[in-house]
Amino acid sequence: MEGRKGEKHRLHEDALAMLLGTLFVAFGVVIYSKAVLLIGGMAGMALLVQYLTGLNFWIVFSLINLPFYYLALRRMGWRFTIRTFLAVSLVSVLSHLTESWVDFSRLDPAYAAIIGGGLCGTGLLMLFRHHTGLGGINILAIFLQETWGIRAGYFQLAVDLAILGAAFFVLTPENLLLSILGAMVVNMIIGMNHKPGRYLGVT
Repeated sequence: MEGRKGEKHRLHEDALAMLLGTLFVAFGVVIYSKAVLLIGGMAGMALLVQYLTGLNFWIVFSLINLPFYYLALRRMGWRFTIRTFLAVSLVSVLSHLTESWVDFSRLDPAYAAIIGGGLCGTGLLMLFRHHTGLGGINILAIFLQETWGIRAGYFQLAVDLAILGAAFFVLTPENLLLSILGAMVVNMIIGMNHKPGRYLGVT
């Protein structure tokens, strides 16, 4: 449903969107972790570090985002920075808690790629529509575009390709292909639904 032009989100709407959006992303990440798959962005980096070192995703995801809050504060203001910090913290905490809330006796990797990508894409869409990001890559991409003229979309694509390239040495070929499928699902959901003029609620 289209938002009415100029309509602002209320505080409780922002809070509910952040909670549900981060729950969706956290659950998607847990599914990917159990299936040993990767996703793009900082979550993908955190999963890759988890596979390589054994450190828990929630710890790595929290730590690798810390340096980027300064950029967010400079380029996008304190409101966006606070929301992003809260969203990253919620995904970290909720992904940790979800592992104790949900247990998988069997998880088909192909299903995990699709449903995990769907959950992450839907969660990100909810956050984007309420002017909230999920960490470093998005922030750095905007900073590089504004400072050096590097296209944000191209930079994010390059980072995602680099993550998948590194995954070649960590994942099985099948899981690498399924990770690419999951990334396509995430981007299809965002691309089809997060368009100018389609949803104009702002805060």
